[in-house]
Amino acid sequence: MNRKVLFFVVCVLVSYFGFSQRGVRIGYVDMEYILENVEEYREASEQLNAKAAKWKQEIELKQSTVEQMKKDLMAEKVLLTDELIAEREEEIQILEKEMLDYQQDRFGPQGDLVLQKQLLIQPIQDQVFNEVQKIGGNKRYDFIFDKSADVVMLYSEKRHDISDLVLREISRTRKVSKSNKKEKLNNRLKEFQEQEAEADKEISEALKERQEKSDAAKDAKKKAAEDRRAEALRLREERKKAYEERRQKLLEEREARRKAKLEERKKAQEQQKDSTNQK
Repeated sequence: MNRKVLFFVVCVLVSYFGFSQRGVRIGYVDMEYILENVEEYREASEQLNAKAAKWKQEIELKQSTVEQMKKDLMAEKVLLTDELIAEREEEIQILEKEMLDYQQDRFGPQGDLVLQKQLLIQPIQDQVFNEVQKIGGNKRYDFIFDKSADVVMLYSEKRHDISDLVLREISRTRKVSKSNKKEKLNNRLKEFQEQEAEADKEISEALKERQEKSDAAKDAKKKAAEDRRAEALRLREERKKAYEERRQKLLEEREARRKAKLEERKKAQEQQKDSTNQK
């Protein structure tokens, strides 16, 4: 039992013995039950849950993209240079960090989900508090506490539950200013939606810009690789052409020497023949 609960129990006991002549009136409210039965909160909560599901899908899509990039890199690693491997790994790390940051922004302790839930709950909690103050004074309750809070309830009789009474009082109060409160809540939700849309737009533009830069860098690297390959082919062709020219020249020189030798041999044979005929 923590100090808060212990202090509460002590207060109840002291009050009980101090006011035992008239008895102690204790009531409690179930905040979760009240929230579930407030129409505006229920509708807004459903919208928020739909947003959360959309955010979760976006995160899963980003995670799937990162995992696929990792698999592709592992499959292509043997075909890539060290420089290209480092670039791909850096790109994966950037996308992974963006995914984790996005997850934190949406579902973290200070993320959009927590903040928007607080925004939805706060006005209703304020109304519950105000109605509890009125009911406590009018019905002469000594203690009214929240069943869903940190106080541990080992046993409670239903007759002490004033949640429905609080709901009726909230409903009665809301009939006077329901339209204003609903408009205020809708304005808050609209404001959050606009902020979310603006944030999504900024993220989309940043991702688009990063993708364009990445594509431009890839195109530049691809062009540079193609230029290097073309230059290598050109040099190879030039070397091949020079080799063929040298080879052809050597063949021509060899053929010329062979013909010269044959010519010399033919002349020698003719001279020898002439010499024999003269004799």
